[in-house]
Amino acid sequence: MNEKRRSLLPYLYLTPGMLIIVTLCIYPIIYTIVLSFTNLNMYHWANPSFIGIDNFIKIFSSLDGGFIEVILRTIVWTALNMIIHVGLALVLALLLNMEKLKFKGFYRTMLILPWAVPGYISTLVWRGMFNYDFGAINQILKSIGLNSVEWLSNPKTAMIACIIVNVWLATPFMMIVCLGALQSIDKSYYEVAELDGASIFQNFRYITFPLMKPAVLPAIIITLFVTFKQFDVVYLLTRGMAGKTDLVITYAYNKAFTDYNYGYSAAFSFIIFVILLLITSFRRRMINSAEEVYNG
Repeated sequence: MNEKRRSLLPYLYLTPGMLIIVTLCIYPIIYTIVLSFTNLNMYHWANPSFIGIDNFIKIFSSLDGGFIEVILRTIVWTALNMIIHVGLALVLALLLNMEKLKFKGFYRTMLILPWAVPGYISTLVWRGMFNYDFGAINQILKSIGLNSVEWLSNPKTAMIACIIVNVWLATPFMMIVCLGALQSIDKSYYEVAELDGASIFQNFRYITFPLMKPAVLPAIIITLFVTFKQFDVVYLLTRGMAGKTDLVITYAYNKAFTDYNYGYSAAFSFIIFVILLLITSFRRRMINSAEEVYNG
């Protein structure tokens, strides 16, 4: 009997955590899937009906062009953010890794501050800076002889503003990862390359980049995942602008809490869940590949 109790003891310890996971993670997923097959909205709040895959048909059919538009916008958003902030982070890391650079500690502290401040606070500060009449950005443009820009009124400039804010928020994390990868590279590789007459470009191509890849690639994939499902920056800056600046997450949110079409929003959320599941699977494969290369 004692042995039986002892074998059940670990499961008893795990029970509170499992209950929390089921309540906060598994149940909402199951509820969203069930909800996606109903017509729950503000007109059918008390008595929603089962409508099968009608919500999914509406999303994928030509009756609702929002799905394709939002997916394409999200892909472009993710690609632009990744290219800009990974490239900028790599440049900053290379500069901070220079041995002759003075005040490295000060520069590192200042560059990591955007990451240390809560994202929603930073986004609201940027929203004030993008104000057409009183914002700091337009005041700077006026001081150098340029016209003010309606940053948050025009969909194109609003997306540019969102990209600027997201790059400002995300670059410090990637910079720290790149800097850590650079500092982990043995200096003897560069000493041997110098004896062979290798140029700076050759050092980066054949030494720096291959040795940084195992550490940086997982961070890039994680950031790709986070950027794809970005919500706070776009929503706090633009509120979606009636779908003109929506990404997949803000689109689903607005369909539920602005249009009150909960069944449709649940179906769209389930599609997002499948997309993120595929990205997660891809991320795991890439991380495993990077680890194999690093260990090999």
